[in-house]
Amino acid sequence: MALRPVNRRSVPEDVFDQIISDVLSGEMRPGETLPSERRLAEVLGVSRPAIREALKRLAAAGLIEVRQGDATTVRDFRRTAGLDLLPRLLIRDGDLDLAVVRSILETRLHNGPKVAELAAQRRGPELSDELNTAMRALADEADPVAAQRHALDFWDHIVDGADSIAFRLMFNTLRATYEPALPALATMMAAEVGRVDAYRAVAEAVLAGDPAAARDNAHRLLEPATTALLDALHTLEEPR
Repeated sequence: MALRPVNRRSVPEDVFDQIISDVLSGEMRPGETLPSERRLAEVLGVSRPAIREALKRLAAAGLIEVRQGDATTVRDFRRTAGLDLLPRLLIRDGDLDLAVVRSILETRLHNGPKVAELAAQRRGPELSDELNTAMRALADEADPVAAQRHALDFWDHIVDGADSIAFRLMFNTLRATYEPALPALATMMAAEVGRVDAYRAVAEAVLAGDPAAARDNAHRLLEPATTALLDALHTLEEPR
């Protein structure tokens, strides 16, 4: 664990970032003991209250376990952390983690049809106007990056229609993780976001209250681009 003095303008955040980077990189392993608050404060050149605040954040994120009167230990984030960790896992030290990208794509293909199915079962009366507005915006959009955002808005409304807090929070995290990569994905996603008829088929099935058709149409919409992206990732991951 290579600790460095931190910038005093955002002391707890810098402490948090240093430790979380070491945990995610594997430099600090599950079960490893952190230095005491006093020692951390000395090495980092900050106050103990700042250290304590950062440790509370790390504990809330499921990355460490703090026991009063006992050592603070690193936890296995794969078993204890939540989706809020996903953006940090996606890009580390400026590099894209292809395994994390793959898991996001797999989740997209798995969850999208299920969310559409639930929306067909639970839709509210306002969903029709919202979906139609999103589809019009998508049809009128020429910019490929902006088109992806309209497509995300469409799915945002579908998630609302599904009325599932778990899927809602998952979508929020996936969207926040995915949006910074929209320019890089524009070419590969152009075919999908250009298929307004496929979005319309999902919307019509949802609004008609046909769960099976909503699920199947959502899969037909999402599967081609997802498969293409997964194939591209597989090529990148192959040893050269």
